[in-house]
Amino acid sequence: MAAVAMALTGCSGGSGGGSGGAASDTLAVNWGGFPDSWAPGAEMEAGYMRVPYENLVALDRQGEISPVLATEWEQTDEALTLELRQGVVFHDGTAFNAEAVKVNLETIQKSKGPYAGPLKVIESIDAVDEHTVRLNLSEPTPSLLTTLSTRATPMASPKAIAAGTIAQQPVGTGPWAYDPDASTRGTRMTFTSFPKYWGGPASVGFKTIELYAIPDDNAAAGALSSGQVAITDVERSQLSRLKGTPGIESLAYPAIRNNPMFFDRGPGGVFEDVKVRRAACYALDTAALAKVEPDFKPRAQHFAEGEVGYNAEIAGYKHDLAQAKRLYEEAGSPPVEATVLAAPFTEKQNQVYASQLAKLGMRIKVQVAPPPQFFSTWNGGKYALGLGSNDELTAYDWYKAWFAEDAPGNPSGVESEALKKAAGEAIAAGTSPEAARLWGEVTRIVSEEALTCGHVAGEETIAWQSGKVEGVEAPPQPWETNMVNYRDLRPKGE
Repeated sequence: MAAVAMALTGCSGGSGGGSGGAASDTLAVNWGGFPDSWAPGAEMEAGYMRVPYENLVALDRQGEISPVLATEWEQTDEALTLELRQGVVFHDGTAFNAEAVKVNLETIQKSKGPYAGPLKVIESIDAVDEHTVRLNLSEPTPSLLTTLSTRATPMASPKAIAAGTIAQQPVGTGPWAYDPDASTRGTRMTFTSFPKYWGGPASVGFKTIELYAIPDDNAAAGALSSGQVAITDVERSQLSRLKGTPGIESLAYPAIRNNPMFFDRGPGGVFEDVKVRRAACYALDTAALAKVEPDFKPRAQHFAEGEVGYNAEIAGYKHDLAQAKRLYEEAGSPPVEATVLAAPFTEKQNQVYASQLAKLGMRIKVQVAPPPQFFSTWNGGKYALGLGSNDELTAYDWYKAWFAEDAPGNPSGVESEALKKAAGEAIAAGTSPEAARLWGEVTRIVSEEALTCGHVAGEETIAWQSGKVEGVEAPPQPWETNMVNYRDLRPKGE
């Protein structure tokens, strides 16, 4: 903790907080770990990504699509045509236009992560003119605009993408541009006001955003208490410690949906047999997990009531060790040894699940990696089992990211005929009233085949120095971790 505090003091110039003094035009924020890559298609926590980058569209608090870099759109079953905002440039001076959109979406399509899956529906991209782009679709995809609003699809400079520098130096169109000269590698990334920002300087409150990566929860809480950072994510257990510090406020919002994934379910895989997967699912006890991770709420499925994809008939796998043992014996009790990669913030959950599976005789080793390595590796196919955030907002994206035969999150490449048929019917239904029921059937089959289970929904807790920053609220984008709406934030007293 001391080393981190010294690094912050030595590098920041006290701009993000400082316990006292006049309002600062610099906001210091900690989310615990920098992205391993800033390239479109890489997994980036929203709290980092949404500083330099913007999307084509956004979701407002009512769940409606609203303009950002695209101002108008028209969608049919065959194509999505977007009219782009004019007068927009990237931080390196490159023009934002139809060709830039084409380069970004094709880059994401070629990436290896789950974000590539939902974009496979885009068969080709036409730059109709400078500010009109048409995405030609291979099948009806009414949820594509929603996908374009998520952290899966930031718009980055085509010049930086071509140069390969985008992975380490983000270049977007947002109000704040990355300043490498004012940054300290591995400790602080500084983003300063972009003078050519299309929204104008008055659209944001802070001129500079400093992002920090303090992985240790105690150190992060200490940095907030001392005013070295103005906003940080915190573990709920830290709140009692922060309670005694004047001016500290906090909020929690639904941000995390996660569940174990049985990646190695192809021929010869340790999770090939559906009875083995079901046995594992019955052995998991999410209620017990919730006792040690109080912000997690057990769920029977990924989607909640009211969302397309929800199916009221899904009972899930309520913990039943006797049933788990019976199924495992019926499968012949094959030896199951696997390693699961965990980030520091998922280690406890993985350890709980590993101990529960051990009661069946399954040997699961939990290997902890720093967040950047975790995000770039956990679902890449190296590990037979994985546990990470599933932040897909639509049933189409969830299926295309993890369960379709060619889904990036399905490294075994296997898909049952029943699932393929059900998904095909749901996709063909488009926006018809029947579509919701058909996507619910897809979710039911995913559950029945035990492709995943152990669903929980969790909250993100954010704490801030109320004497330094005003306007902190839960982000408008649903199910995003480590996030505030930076544009709403203002220096205290401004």
